[in-house]
Amino acid sequence: MAFEIGIMTFGEVTPDPVSGTTRTPHQRARETIELARVADDVGLDVFGMGEHHRSDFVGSAPTILLAAAAEATKRIKLASAVTVLSSEDPVRVWEQFATIDLLSAGRAEIIAGRGSYTESFPLFGYDLADYSELFREKLDLLLRIRGENPVTWTGRLRPPLVDADIAPRAYGETIPIWVGVGGSPASAVSTGTRGLPLALAILFGPMDLHRESIELYRAAAEQAGYDPATLPVSISVGGYVGSSSRQARDTMYPSFARFMMEHNHQRGRGMMLPREAFDAGASPAGSYLVGDPEEVTDKILRFRELYGLTRIIVQMGSGSMPQRELLAAVERLGTEVAPAVRKALGETATFDKEPGDA
Repeated sequence: MAFEIGIMTFGEVTPDPVSGTTRTPHQRARETIELARVADDVGLDVFGMGEHHRSDFVGSAPTILLAAAAEATKRIKLASAVTVLSSEDPVRVWEQFATIDLLSAGRAEIIAGRGSYTESFPLFGYDLADYSELFREKLDLLLRIRGENPVTWTGRLRPPLVDADIAPRAYGETIPIWVGVGGSPASAVSTGTRGLPLALAILFGPMDLHRESIELYRAAAEQAGYDPATLPVSISVGGYVGSSSRQARDTMYPSFARFMMEHNHQRGRGMMLPREAFDAGASPAGSYLVGDPEEVTDKILRFRELYGLTRIIVQMGSGSMPQRELLAAVERLGTEVAPAVRKALGETATFDKEPGDA
């Protein structure tokens, strides 16, 4: 498996920490499509769109944004980051992503998760007491839909399906379905037992935060009869590629700290991120991918070696970072970092092939 580098966004709508002004949801939606287009132009492998159902995010309908991105791009893979499957209907999820797959000639991916934010559960009439069982049951149905048509299926929390014709089908043979995990060892074991690709996320903390979860995932996969070497593993981390180490940190910190305070909460209280804590995360042992192109290249290679990764996704920017600064960082990631990583690994760019090529 060729190593892949991508970016993701939650589409935050955030006040600027200096001026206090806030870009409109219209601006943030258009900036999101521009972000995907630039990532595609500079040769990155994956663009991910998060899902949140609050007014401080623009991504309550990420599949619509991904469909728009499909029309604005040519080669980049288009993924959810993540689809909150527990509060979604798996039939509708499949229909939407299969449509994106048709529009993009086979570039759609589903990263299914339980959801670290829970506002969608009461919004769509789900009981948080069923949080874990909802995900297990709906993932089972989504995999069944991917594997066969028509579909007959019975569960406890959703009405049964009997010879249901679920369309459209994928552009090619299938649509990749990953499981997004926030670090829970039990979730990693469950994913390995199913033999599904694993997508981990580190919001803050040391670089090796999920090492135990990865080991448990691979052990569970092997015990279930899968070859761990064939299972893709991804990790997403916050980051920014600057013209220098100082410029990168000084540019990322204000918007990222505002993100942690404004958005990283459930009931009105965010998390303070002092500059010294941010700088610790940007250190060689920390999880943030922030620095000049050489620093970021070296850290990606260390992440890959530590976890045996096949993909790394950078949460680039936030709602308060100026778009010009964000796009400059994406360009550096695609034109300087990614080629250096591929050269170190003896690989060529995956975007050298047109969609549909073998």
